Amino acid sequence: MSTDSRAARARSWMTGACMALCLLVPATTRAQETPDTSVAGLRQEIEELKQTISALERRLADLEPTEGQAPAPPATAEVTPPPEAPPAEPAAAQAPPPADSPPVPPAEPAPTEEPPPLTIVSAAGGKNFLNLSLDGLVAAGTSTAGDVGALEVGGHDPAQRGFTVQNVETVFEGAVDPYFRGQANLIFQITPEGETQVELEEAYVTTTSLPYRLQAKAGQFFTEFGRLNPTHPHAWDFVDQPLVNGRFFGPDGLRSTGLRLSWLLPSEFYSEAFLTVQNSQGETVTSFRGTPGETLFGRETGERPVASFSDLLVVPRYSASFDLSDTQTILLGASAALGPNGTGSSARTRIYGLDGFWKWKPVNAFQGFPFVKVQAEVMRRGATVGATEDLPAASFSDWGGYLQANWGYRARKVVALRIDRVGGDSGEPRDPALGARWRLSPAFTWFPTEYSKLRLQYNFDRGDTLQQDEHSLWLQLEFLLGAHAAHKF
Repeated sequence: MSTDSRAARARSWMTGACMALCLLVPATTRAQETPDTSVAGLRQEIEELKQTISALERRLADLEPTEGQAPAPPATAEVTPPPEAPPAEPAAAQAPPPADSPPVPPAEPAPTEEPPPLTIVSAAGGKNFLNLSLDGLVAAGTSTAGDVGALEVGGHDPAQRGFTVQNVETVFEGAVDPYFRGQANLIFQITPEGETQVELEEAYVTTTSLPYRLQAKAGQFFTEFGRLNPTHPHAWDFVDQPLVNGRFFGPDGLRSTGLRLSWLLPSEFYSEAFLTVQNSQGETVTSFRGTPGETLFGRETGERPVASFSDLLVVPRYSASFDLSDTQTILLGASAALGPNGTGSSARTRIYGLDGFWKWKPVNAFQGFPFVKVQAEVMRRGATVGATEDLPAASFSDWGGYLQANWGYRARKVVALRIDRVGGDSGEPRDPALGARWRLSPAFTWFPTEYSKLRLQYNFDRGDTLQQDEHSLWLQLEFLLGAHAAHKF
């Protein structure tokens, strides 16, 4: 028998075998399947069948002479072909798939040598998750004070008669990966001289998967001291910040670069402990090392490098919350800020604070109204200062606090009242800039929507550092663009 004849018979046998396999294997598989057969198993069987057919086709191609190649010499003995495959079962005899079994999807392409890149999906369900928002605060008003900037102690308070761009905050917030969330706050302001200032207020990451109810926070951020200091101006209940915060923490609040570790205690009520370690120098830590050349407790501050851990700012805090009833909640906290100051090589500052928050909201409240909430903080600051050529080393102490109440008496309408008080220092000699002051501030706020608000506030100021009683009236507008991150309770 010639080579061409053997090749023809082989091709015929291979073709018949392929057709038999195509019909027998699926029929047998389907006949043995149960409704619980998985789609993955069917895919695997299809892949194995394709590989078998490919191998048979390659063997068939090996028997055919290629173009330009002489046929192989005839064999000395005739090869008996294997028995033909049994005929396939007719289609009608095949067992139909169960009615409730899912359809078999098309086979997936064979995997390539290089696996596809790993995509980390954020906790929000998207591949690239980012909240971007812009919040603007603009105030307009007047005051009997000749120097409004000296009357107001906050860097985001109204700074002049007429109009003030208090704060334009751009927030970038979202999931970094399954282990971190990130946030950055860029601040834009326009000074009374018309200059635009840009400031990186916060830029930090927080962990999301530490064990034992732990969470870490690293970067530039507001220090966890009291209730008001860690919040942004648009979350305040009044146009300006309390007097004690401006005097103890400076115009921009207490914040710096560092690390914060928090532990949510395994208790039946909310109970959380914080420990923050941050740099103690710069214009946002005025009660501590601050900025060289400034005045603190009547002494000029100088250079003081970091020589050990004691030259850093350490801030422990504890807060707990209880539900007094179905309609009432109370939150209590205690904080301390301990660190060096720039008046001497061994000078130190200690600030202690207590804060409380109470809120009433009925069970049938609609969109958060009506409600009543009361908030208060009291702080005491003590310091040892270094000696100068004219003054000996000394100790200073002063205190301050505020009490405020808000009543949301109707949907999107709130009336509020705040009382501020700061006491003069008890050191010798006394610092004239730390005289006693107090302020009374009633306010009315209307929220057209959750993305805007209008606030009208009156301030009555009296104190040792003022030449006369001062009266101020401010109208504030806030507008929000984008999805802003939620605020803490």
